[in-house]
Amino acid sequence: MINPKDHPVEWALFLYELEDAEEHLKNLIMQLHSKSDIDEMEFKTHLFHVYEHLNRAWHSRNTIGEISSAQWQANSQFPASLKLFKD
Repeated sequence: MINPKDHPVEWALFLYELEDAEEHLKNLIMQLHSKSDIDEMEFKTHLFHVYEHLNRAWHSRNTIGEISSAQWQANSQFPASLKLFKD
C-alpha cells in the first residue's frame, strides 16, 4: 500500500477521497436528522456518491503515478454485484 513518506502526492489524493466520503456521509446524516422525509432515490444518490469516493480510495491504495481518465472512471464505478438500484 502507498504511504506518505514514499508517495506523498498519491497519499494526499488517497486521503482526499476518504475525507470527501466522510464529509458527504456526515452531510447525509445531518440531513436525515433534520429532514426525515428524504425519499429513497435521494438517499441512494447520496450513498452512491459516498461509495464513489470509497471505491476510488480502494483502487488507489496501491497506485503510483497518474491514472488515465478511463481508469479513474472505472475506479469510480459501483460494483455490479451490489446492484445499487435494485428494490
